[in-house]
Amino acid sequence: MILLGIDTATRVSSVAVVREDGHVLAEATGDARGRGTDLLVLIDRACADAKISPRELDAVAIGAGPGSFTSLRIGMATAKGIAFAAGKPLWAVSSLAALAAEAPAVGDELVAAVLDARRGEVYAGVFGANGIVGQERVLPPDQLGSLGATRFIGDAGAAYPALVALPGAWDRTPTGAAVAQLALAGSRSDVLVTGVPAYIRPAEAEILYPDGVPGALRKRP
Repeated sequence: MILLGIDTATRVSSVAVVREDGHVLAEATGDARGRGTDLLVLIDRACADAKISPRELDAVAIGAGPGSFTSLRIGMATAKGIAFAAGKPLWAVSSLAALAAEAPAVGDELVAAVLDARRGEVYAGVFGANGIVGQERVLPPDQLGSLGATRFIGDAGAAYPALVALPGAWDRTPTGAAVAQLALAGSRSDVLVTGVPAYIRPAEAEILYPDGVPGALRKRP
C-alpha cells in the first residue's frame, strides 16, 4: 500500500508519500503563507520523487487541523479531489496528533502539541503513550503550564517567545509523513464524503455575523 499524506494546518505545507510499513518514500514542503507554493506542485514533486503517479496511490491522508482556516480548507479540498479522481479512500487525522507523534510520550509523561492560533491564542492537545488525554482546545499561551505536560512541541515559540522557557521544541510543524503514518495506524475510516476541517473555534465571520453575512443567504435555523 502506498499512501499520500498532506498537512496544511500551519505556515508550512507538507506532503509525503509513505509505504504501509511507515517508510517515507518522498517528502516535499513549501511556505503556505505566500502564493509561491502550490500544494498540487508539492504533491506532484513528491510523487515524482517516489516514482509513482497519483493513480498508483492506495489512499490519501489529510491533517484535518486545527490550524489556519483557509489553509485547512485548501488541504481538505485538494485531498478530496485527488482521492475522488483516483477512486481511493480519504483518511483524516488530527494535525496536533501528527505533531505529537514526532515526539511521542514515553512511559507516564505527557507531551503537549501546540500550534499558533493567532488572536493571542494557541491550539493545544495533550498526548500520553496511549493517545490523547482530554480534548484538543484553544487557550491563551500563558495557560499552557496548567496542562500538566512535561514536554512541548509546536510552532508557537515564534509568536510567543516566553514559551521557549517551557521544555521542548518550539520550531516544529506537523508533517505529511506523520499524518500518513498516523492514518495507517488508525481506523482507516473513509471520510471522502463527510470529512471537514477541525476548526475548534468559530471563524471571525461567524462571530461578527452570527446570522449570516449581510447581503448573503441567511443561515438556516
